[in-house]
Amino acid sequence: MSYYYFRSHLTAIWVKHSFYLELNFSKFSEDMEACHPHINKDCLIHIFTFFDYNQLINASSVSQDWHEAAETSWLWRRLCLQHWGFCNVAVVGCENQRQAWKRYFLRRSHLEEKMSKGRAGADFTCNSLRGHTGRVVGLGYLEGTEARFADVGGGKATICTASTDGTVRAWDVQKGEQLWCSPVQSPLTAMVCDREQGVVMTVDYTGLVKTWQGRTGVELASYASGSPHCSLLQYTINNHSFLSVGTNQGFLSTLVRPALSLSSQLLVCDSLPVNLLLVSPDKKWVFAASKNNANSSPKVIYAESLTSASEGEPQCQCLPVTECQAAVFIPTQPARLATIHPLGHRSVDKALTVLDVNMKKTKYKTEIQVQQVASSTLRLKCRASDILLEAKDSSALVVAADQELWLFSLQGVCLASFKNHTEPISSISVDSFRVVTASRDLSLRVLTWKEDGDKGLTLENRYHLLGGSHTMSRGFTHVDCDYSSIVACAEGRDGKDVLRVYTFTS
Repeated sequence: MSYYYFRSHLTAIWVKHSFYLELNFSKFSEDMEACHPHINKDCLIHIFTFFDYNQLINASSVSQDWHEAAETSWLWRRLCLQHWGFCNVAVVGCENQRQAWKRYFLRRSHLEEKMSKGRAGADFTCNSLRGHTGRVVGLGYLEGTEARFADVGGGKATICTASTDGTVRAWDVQKGEQLWCSPVQSPLTAMVCDREQGVVMTVDYTGLVKTWQGRTGVELASYASGSPHCSLLQYTINNHSFLSVGTNQGFLSTLVRPALSLSSQLLVCDSLPVNLLLVSPDKKWVFAASKNNANSSPKVIYAESLTSASEGEPQCQCLPVTECQAAVFIPTQPARLATIHPLGHRSVDKALTVLDVNMKKTKYKTEIQVQQVASSTLRLKCRASDILLEAKDSSALVVAADQELWLFSLQGVCLASFKNHTEPISSISVDSFRVVTASRDLSLRVLTWKEDGDKGLTLENRYHLLGGSHTMSRGFTHVDCDYSSIVACAEGRDGKDVLRVYTFTS
């Protein structure tokens, strides 16, 4: 009999038993042994490609031959890549390379099961981090594990916080302890982190911008913008790092890091605050806007013209929307932008406008081209102007306003909606595995992504994480996540904010 006959016949046996394989695995193995007592290892590996990981584990205990086939590294690598787009198998530190993919799959699956169930004590530990004597105005991971680089071995995670008490602090997430604290300065108003270079950037209420070494807390450079309540955006172009600062007077100042020397200055909206800044995934465009202002249209700016002092006036283009309330670049597209703005004057309904931005070159000139991809009405049924917007690849937008969370397609179709909180949602975190909402009701809600047949991508409600006592806190104000932990900030009634850290381990 030929090799291909064996493969097709073994496949037929699998189809015969696939419906009740979990309940009658021994019958399946008996049929295979009876029909072909000397099965080629390659044929076994072929039939095992139809198994899930539980069936593979069961198969490995049938006989020595089955064990060797079921332990084949290729089978476990195949399972890993079917479940996750990227697998950093080196993090499991397995000396036996044949076992590395299996160990990675089992540990990461176990970790995701814990993150899906969220049982207190069994699946996660919770710590409180205290030290700030004011309000926390910025929170972010300086070092952590993204889903595509998932460190299932429980790697180091560091978060940084900035506060109105005038300090920047770094914290070890796993150990639940403070790593360093900056000298006290004027009350801080904003903070961003550059995870790749390990640098923290802050601005205080006088407009003084500073950068800090993330590992040590040493001050690296400073720049006086002269404007209170600035917004910050950090990005890297061609291995050169920059920091754009939006001012209350409507200017966008772009600084070259690490020295924080001024590269360019552009008037975005005269006498209005620039308080919404984004950079496109391809790092070619900067979006700048004054939120909730009917007298201003947001702009897209060619990033290279901001960062090259010799290029003259930065190239920019107004977008065909006004009173922008939220915006996000779609992470899987080079420069596709989704914006939410009022449908009309005093309208409860919102408009979703999706735009593509590119540079059009002709024989005599180069100009910015903005093309509308989609436009629709979002019936959010709320008057809130403080709308939170994030994107999950190119298929879904996550929108939060008041107490509700919605999932929309880019065409404005409502895919799902949730009302899990009794007070307004103050912050959301979105990654490839889950969505976490933080609310003034002092709770976090965790939802996970799932494919729902013909409906496509949707969210599934999972569990609440509680933040302590309402007698001590006014509610959560910020939330951020890496792959295996969640950090949220609870506003203290005594003016001293506290961090709640939820850590999941495999």
